Amino acid sequence: MMMLASQTSWFRFRDFARTPSLGRSVATMLVVAFAALILVNVTTFVMIQRTAGVNRTIEHAQQMRRASRTVLIAMLDAETAQRGYLLTGRSDFLQPFLDAEEKMKPAVAFLDEGAARDPTLKAPIERIHILADQKWTEMEATLNLARQGRIGQAIQSVRSGEGKRYMDELRTAIDDFDAIKSARIASRTHRMGAFGALTFTMNAITGVLLLVLALLSGWMVSRYVNEVQSAREEVHALNVGLEATVQERTGDLMRANEEIQRFAYIVSHDLRAPLVNVMGYTSELEQAGKVVDKAIVEAEKTRAVDPEVVMAVREDMPEAIGFIRASTAKMDRLINAILKLSREGRRNLSPEALDMTAMTQAIADSVHHQTEASGARIEVQVLPEIESDRLSMEQVLGNLIDNAVKYLDAERPGRIVVSGEEVAGGWAVYRIADNGRGIAPRDHERIFELFRRSGKQDRTGEGLGLAFVRNSVRRLGGTIDVESELGKGSTFVLKFPKRLILPETGASL
Repeated sequence: MMMLASQTSWFRFRDFARTPSLGRSVATMLVVAFAALILVNVTTFVMIQRTAGVNRTIEHAQQMRRASRTVLIAMLDAETAQRGYLLTGRSDFLQPFLDAEEKMKPAVAFLDEGAARDPTLKAPIERIHILADQKWTEMEATLNLARQGRIGQAIQSVRSGEGKRYMDELRTAIDDFDAIKSARIASRTHRMGAFGALTFTMNAITGVLLLVLALLSGWMVSRYVNEVQSAREEVHALNVGLEATVQERTGDLMRANEEIQRFAYIVSHDLRAPLVNVMGYTSELEQAGKVVDKAIVEAEKTRAVDPEVVMAVREDMPEAIGFIRASTAKMDRLINAILKLSREGRRNLSPEALDMTAMTQAIADSVHHQTEASGARIEVQVLPEIESDRLSMEQVLGNLIDNAVKYLDAERPGRIVVSGEEVAGGWAVYRIADNGRGIAPRDHERIFELFRRSGKQDRTGEGLGLAFVRNSVRRLGGTIDVESELGKGSTFVLKFPKRLILPETGASL
C-alpha cells in the first residue's frame, strides 16, 4: 500500500511538472526565489559570524591595552612607595610597593599570553618585560640598601637617574604598544562597519524580494479567483440542459480549485519558511549592530572614528532594519489574508434557517464599544428570515458593518441602518446604509477587487475584506452592489435566495 501511494504521488508530481500551467509557473518561480533567499540568508549568517569574530578580536585588543596601562600604573605606584620609604624610613610605605607587584603580575601574564597568540607582538611586549624587570630590580636594590641602614647610598642611587631612565623608557614602550593596538582596533572597527553595511544591504534586498513575492502571489490569487468566477458565470449562463457543457465547465472549476489549493500550500510552506529566517537574522543583525556601536564608543574614548562608519552603524543600519521589519510584517499579513481567502473557498456550506434580525443585532452589539466611543449608532430593523449558511452570512454582514463603522465621517454623528425586505421570485434583499465618507463612482467596482482600496488610506487593512464578501455572497447564490456618493455615505445592497440549494447537501463551491 505504501509503495502504491508513493508511486501515485510520483505520477501526480510528474504530470504536474510536465503539464504547462500557471500553477507550474508559480511553483517554479517560488522554488527559484526560495533558493535565492536561502543564499542571502547563508550570506547574512556568515557576515554576522565574521562580525562577531572581529568584535572578539577588538575586545581582546582593548584588554591588552588595559593590561599594558596596568603595568605602567603599578610601576608608578611602586616607585612612589619606594621613594616614600627612602625619605621617611616608615615600613608602612612598603605595602603599596607589594600591592603594585600583585597587580602587575596578572597584567604581565596577560600580555605574555597575547604575545603567544600573536607573534608580531612578541618584540614590543618583550621590550616592556625587560624595562619593567630593570626598573623593578633598581627599586628592590635601593630598598635593600635602606633596610641595611645605608640610606645615603640608596638615595644616591635614586639621584643617579637610572631609575628615571628606566621609567621613561618603559612609558615610551607602553605608549608604542598602545599605538600599535589602537591602529589595529581602528582597522578592525572599519572592517566590522563594512561587514555590517554588507549585512544590512543583503537583508534589505531580501525584504524587497519578499515584498515583491507577496504582491506577485496576491496577483496570482486574484487571477485565479477571477478565472474561477468567470468560469462560474459562464456555467450559469449556459442552458442547464446542456449536460456535456456543464460537465466541461465543472471540470475547469475543479482544476482551478486544485491549482488554488496547491498554490496555497506553496505559499504557506515555502514562502513562510524564509520569512521566519529573515525575521530571526534581522534580530541577530540588530544585536550585532549594538556590539559594533559599543566598540565604536570604546574607540571614541581614545581617538576619532571614521564618520562614515559611525553613520553606517548608528543611522543606516537601524533604518534598514526598520524597513525590513515593516516589510516582513506586511508580507505576513498578506500571506494570512491569502490563506484565509483560499480556505473559505474550500469550506463546505451548510444551509439552516437563520433569524437575520437577531444575527445582525448580535453583530451590531459586538462593535458597540467602537460606536459608543465615536458617538455613532447602529439601527437594525426587522429583517426577513432566510435559509442559508450561518458562518458565511455572519462573515458577510460582519465585514460590511465593520467597514461602515471604520469609515464613518468624523465631521458628523455616525448613523448606520440595516434594513431588508422580501422580493418576488423567492429572494430577500438587505441594505447596510451609512452616512460615512462615501465612495467615488469610479471606485464602485474596484473596491471588490483583491488588494484594491479607495479614498484616503488612513485606516488599517490589506484590501481583502470586500473581495472576500463578494466571493462569499456569490457562493451563497446572491449578488452585492454598492450605491454611494463622496461625502454623503454608502449603501451596500445584498440579494440572496430565500433558500440556498446546493447540488449535493454539504457540497462546497
